[in-house]
Amino acid sequence: MVPSSSPNRHPAPVVFLDRDGVINRDSTAYIKSLTEFEFLPRSLAAIHKLTQSGFKTIVVTNQSALHRGLISPETLDALHAAMTREVRSHGGRIDDIFYCPHTPQEGCNCRKPAPGMIENARRKHGIDLDRSGMVGDSAKDIACARRAGVRYAVLVKTGDFARAKKELDDINLKPDGVAADLYEAVEWLLERFQHL
Repeated sequence: MVPSSSPNRHPAPVVFLDRDGVINRDSTAYIKSLTEFEFLPRSLAAIHKLTQSGFKTIVVTNQSALHRGLISPETLDALHAAMTREVRSHGGRIDDIFYCPHTPQEGCNCRKPAPGMIENARRKHGIDLDRSGMVGDSAKDIACARRAGVRYAVLVKTGDFARAKKELDDINLKPDGVAADLYEAVEWLLERFQHL
């Protein structure tokens, strides 16, 4: 177990999580309502394990459905509130959620693979990125972690793994680890953080 922060210690370690394809099932039609949101197997147990191990959990997610007019900010906030409550009911905690509402054409600094969301989280929470990890299901997630200076980046197979692997190969980028799902990714990260 990695201890939480105290006045004489480093800030608590952090794991950044992508949302769709990591915590819940992804959809090519976007997740537009609570009825379309389905937790992936073991994802609730994985976040519980992170919380019990003294980690902060921060979600960083591209949500261009907002600027595509497919979901309202109020609906997205309600969906995230419901997700957070369900995580809490299973003994876990999501400490914060950062989302990018922009489409790729808008050229923002927050849409992954840009590092803006992680940089904002670092400033807000005083995060030591050398004591942080990222779990994602896409090449954008791994590239974002690298650009932001996150210590470990783990790719999970619960999204479009074949596409993610090809896109990573195309840009000659490798994740630090590959895991079947979020639970296995958390176990991988906890093992590495024991040695920090």
